[in-house]
Parts: sequence; structure tokens; C-alpha cells
Amino acid sequence: MQISKVKPKKAKQTMDEKLNSLRAGVLGSNDGILTVVGVLFSVAAATTNQFTIFIAGLSDLLACAFSMASGEYASVSTQKDTEKAVVERERQLLKTDYASELAAVKRHYMVLGVTEETSLEIAKDLLSKKPLETVVSVKYDMELGHYMNPWDAAFASLFSASAGGVFPLVAMTFAPTGFQWPATIIAVSVAVALTGYLSALLGKGNVKTAVIRNVIVGIITMFIHFYVGKLF
Repeated sequence: MQISKVKPKKAKQTMDEKLNSLRAGVLGSNDGILTVVGVLFSVAAATTNQFTIFIAGLSDLLACAFSMASGEYASVSTQKDTEKAVVERERQLLKTDYASELAAVKRHYMVLGVTEETSLEIAKDLLSKKPLETVVSVKYDMELGHYMNPWDAAFASLFSASAGGVFPLVAMTFAPTGFQWPATIIAVSVAVALTGYLSALLGKGNVKTAVIRNVIVGIITMFIHFYVGKLF
């Protein structure tokens, strides 16, 4: 059987692709919030110079954003390369071991409760029409031609980490002098509660648990970095 390398037309993003970018965004924002407030609290506990505090926070915000973006790009690029390698392997198997591919598709439908005879007919029909698309879907739950986009994840992480870090930076920099600490604590608590809420929605987890966990982690982060700054 001849398996052509016809490239599929560019289609809309699948739900997995969209969720991957959202995941990168949520993680990036949470990381941006906590790393920036950590630096702000450490520096602000060590000095009252507002310019020094601002520059330290801004520098960390930029470093965090680009670090998260580069990490997401490298990670998702590896995933994309793996997905492409899987597709090429299945392309070769359809040429060299068609029987095992047919058996895999047949087995898939039998697991779903279809009779052996009907499963075989379905497998033969699908492999005669869309062989590569079928085996990739059945064996790896992938849509042919849809790969995770490292650039989408990188930009989502870059933007969200920057946006997350703005919360504590603005609160510490622009709040009245006597209200800087409580304003930053409130800003961080609200921001991490929001990222906890969004992460729970994406992961279909318990919203209350995720929000409380994130707020506690945020408070602990601020507490630790404040006393690190006090040491100096």
C-alpha cells in the first residue's frame, strides 16, 4: 500500500492545542507573580530605596518572562518532534507491517464493545480510506497534522508571566508608602487565587482547593523572601 506524504490543509486548532497554550499561560502567570513578589519582598525588606526596589522587580519580571517562554518553547518543541517521529514510524509500519496495524485498529474497536467480525470490517474500511490518520488516532489519540505549537506556548507564557508579575510590581511601586506592604500582599493573594481558579478549571479539579493552595503558597513565598531580605 502506498502511503503518500500529502500535507493536510491548515485546520483550526484542536482542543488539546488550545489547552496547551492556556496551560502555558496559567503556569507563566503564576510563576511571574511569585518570582517578582519574592524579589520585591527581599529587596524591600533590605532597603527603602524605591528606585532600587522598582528596578529589581522590573528586572526579575523580564527575566522570568523570557525564562518561562524559552522553557515552554524547548519543552513543546521536544513534544512536537516526538509526535512527528511517531507519525513517521506509523507511516513505515503501514508499509512494512500492515497486518499488525490492521490488528491494532481491530483491537481498538473490540475494546469499545464491537464484535470481532464487525471490528475487522471497520478496520479494513478505515485503513483503505485513511490509513495513517486512522492508526495515529487509534494508537496515540492524535489528529494527523495537528502538532503542539511551541511558539504559541512560548508567547502565551511570555505574555502571562509579564502580566502576572505586574500585579506585585505595581502594588509595591505605586501604592502609598505606608500601604505598600498590605497592598502588595492583597494584590498577590488576588492574583494567585485567580491562577488557582483557572488551573482548576483547565484540569477539572477542585476550585476551592486550588485557590486555597495557591494563596497559601503565595503567602509562604512572601514570608520567606521578606525574612531573607531582613537578614541583609
